[in-house]
Amino acid sequence: MPSLSPSILAGLIGAGIQGSRTPAMHEREGDAQGMRYLYRLIDLDQLKLDSDALPSLLTAAQQMGFTGLNITFPCKQVIIPLLDELSDEAKGIGAVNTVVLKDGKRVGHNTDCLGFAEGFRRGLPNVARRHVVQMGAGGAGAAVAHALLSEGVEQLSVFDVEPERAQVLADNLNRHFGSIRARAGHDLEAAMAAADGLVNTTPMGMAKLPGTPVAKSLLRRELWVAEIVYFPLETELLRDARALGCKTLDGGTMAVFQAVKAFELFSGVAPDAQRMLDHFASFD
Repeated sequence: MPSLSPSILAGLIGAGIQGSRTPAMHEREGDAQGMRYLYRLIDLDQLKLDSDALPSLLTAAQQMGFTGLNITFPCKQVIIPLLDELSDEAKGIGAVNTVVLKDGKRVGHNTDCLGFAEGFRRGLPNVARRHVVQMGAGGAGAAVAHALLSEGVEQLSVFDVEPERAQVLADNLNRHFGSIRARAGHDLEAAMAAADGLVNTTPMGMAKLPGTPVAKSLLRRELWVAEIVYFPLETELLRDARALGCKTLDGGTMAVFQAVKAFELFSGVAPDAQRMLDHFASFD
C-alpha cells in the first residue's frame, strides 16, 4: 500500500489577525507537497478574548488534535509558563511563536529570530551596523534583537513604552552577547541622531494600530529602516522612510521565513522557501 501523506491541522493565536497571510502560505505549500494541511485563525479580538484565554485555547487545541500553533501579539511571552518544553532558541530569547503539539506535550520554539535574520541578510546586505535603534521589547522584539546582534550589530538601543521591559531585554541580550552590546534607550532623539539603522518591532503600523513609532522628523536619508509589520506591507514608517530615500525592509521576508521553519516543525517536511516567497508575493 502507498504510504499516506501527513495530515496537518495548525492554527494562529493572536489579536487582530484577520489580515494574516500565514494560513494561505501554509495551506498552499501543503497542497504543493501533497498534504492535507488545514490552517485556522484563532483571533482573540473576534472571539472577544484576551491572553487570559490561552490555557483553555491550548487545551482545546490538544483535545481537537491540532498538530501545532503559531503564536503572535500579544501572546509570545505569556504563553511560556503554559508549555512543557522550550527549544534552546526560545529559552534564550524568552519568547515563543511556534508550539508543536505532540505526544501530549507542548513544545515551544522561536522561528521569528531566524526569519528576521534571513530577511535582513537578503534585503539589507552590507548596511552599516555600528548602532541600531529598535522600537519594542516584546516577544517579537526579543527575537529580532537576538537576530540583529547575531548579524553583527555592534550596539543596540532598545526603546519600549514600558522602560523596565526594555531594560530586561537589554540585560538578557548582554548576558548572551557581551556586556556592552545592548542598552535600554532613554533619549530617542539623541539615539536616532547617532544611529545607522532603525527597526520597528512594535505592532504600531498594523491595520488595527495605525501610526508610526518614530516621528518622521527623526528620520534622515542615511538611515536604513526595517519593519516587521506586514499587514499592511507598507506601513506609515516605511512610507516616511522611503519618501526620504532611506533603504528599507518590509515585514514580508520575516513573515515568510518564520513560516518556512514553522511548516517544517509542524509537518516534519522541509518546504520550498522560494515557493513560499512566491506564494506570499502573489497575495498582493
